Amino acid sequence: MSALLAISVGNTRTSFARFVDRKLIASEHIENTNENKIVDGIAAAWAELSDSDAIVVLASVNDTFANPLKIKIEMRLKTEVLRIGKELPIPIGVCLDAGANPGQDRLLAAAAAYDSLKQAVVVVDAGTAMTVDFVDGEGVFHGGAIIPGASLQLKSLHENTAALPRVAFAQPDPKEPFGRNTAAAMLLGVYEGLRGAMHRLVERYAEHYKAFPMVVVTGGDADVLFTGDDLVDRHVADLVLIGIRVAAEKSIEEDSHDTNASIDAHEE
Repeated sequence: MSALLAISVGNTRTSFARFVDRKLIASEHIENTNENKIVDGIAAAWAELSDSDAIVVLASVNDTFANPLKIKIEMRLKTEVLRIGKELPIPIGVCLDAGANPGQDRLLAAAAAYDSLKQAVVVVDAGTAMTVDFVDGEGVFHGGAIIPGASLQLKSLHENTAALPRVAFAQPDPKEPFGRNTAAAMLLGVYEGLRGAMHRLVERYAEHYKAFPMVVVTGGDADVLFTGDDLVDRHVADLVLIGIRVAAEKSIEEDSHDTNASIDAHEE
């Protein structure tokens, strides 16, 4: 597989990226409220992939939106869209409760981080929700924590109180230690609450693991929350999309190995 169009359908937006020879060439992120723009963007990205062997792979944590979107993409591109979790497994071990079903985005981000680092890692994905997950040194996903994301917290404060205003998430003034008005106080509480939660969870995982893992952050709010944070080792903007690329590559490698093994057995 030398070319790939990876698509990740989230709760509030859909992301997609072109990969050529394992390298991420370009990515785009579009709100799910504009389905036609998503399909147009995916079609334009597909047109940029000149390789006749290119494939399209879709992952989703929002099947209500993803299922009809997949049909529209296949009709537009005139090619099959492979699904993570159906045609393609996610290449990571899990140590979870029986019946647990973590989101594909969490597992793909974990798989991508471990594939790159090959060591224990905490993966922080700051989006609609913020997840803080642990992968051990053997590449096994142990789960972690799910926290309402910044915009979700601010929306809840506005919608469930009589006087708190609607506030868009942004970094609080770094020169001002206090929230000196209601909006500033809301921003400061959400911002420091999420940063503090991440720090405490990493410490909790490290206490259990008896070593401090690396910390990788991703997601739409990662820049605002974690730029300059000394605990963060890497910021990877499109970690879930990279995870789709890893899953596709591993699956193709395994299929090729199985085919070669079958041929060898037949020749014997």
